[in-house]
Amino acid sequence: MYMGEFSHSLDSKGRMTIPAKFRNSLGERFVVTRSLDNCLCIYDMNSWEKFSEQLSSLAYSVKDQRTFTRFFFSGEAEVEPDKMGRILIPQALRAAAKIEKDVVLVGAGSRVEIWSKDVWEEALSSDAMSDIAEAMAEKGIMI
Repeated sequence: MYMGEFSHSLDSKGRMTIPAKFRNSLGERFVVTRSLDNCLCIYDMNSWEKFSEQLSSLAYSVKDQRTFTRFFFSGEAEVEPDKMGRILIPQALRAAAKIEKDVVLVGAGSRVEIWSKDVWEEALSSDAMSDIAEAMAEKGIMI
């Protein structure tokens, strides 16, 4: 389970360091892909296989299911950290998540999310969290 928040910056080549806390669990190779909420997600290979199997089981004949599958698979990039623990985030993925320089890596249970620092701060400052907490309470999740 991935937890925690870490701030980093991209270098001039679009590389960023994966925190050792995450790197140890992610393994030697892992997947970076587009995600919801204008961020990217990192999946270890086992979690990616499970997720991609779920995506592959969706019906191609249903437009929303095709679109959803396409969204994740078309953005997939398999990466390997270099000796310094850095990965290259492809330009298309950086653009999709509005990442320019400063990033925040967030442990989100089964995945790690990569956010533009500005987008992350905006998401955290949203007044919607109280409404979301109320909706979660209705599902039995209490804080």
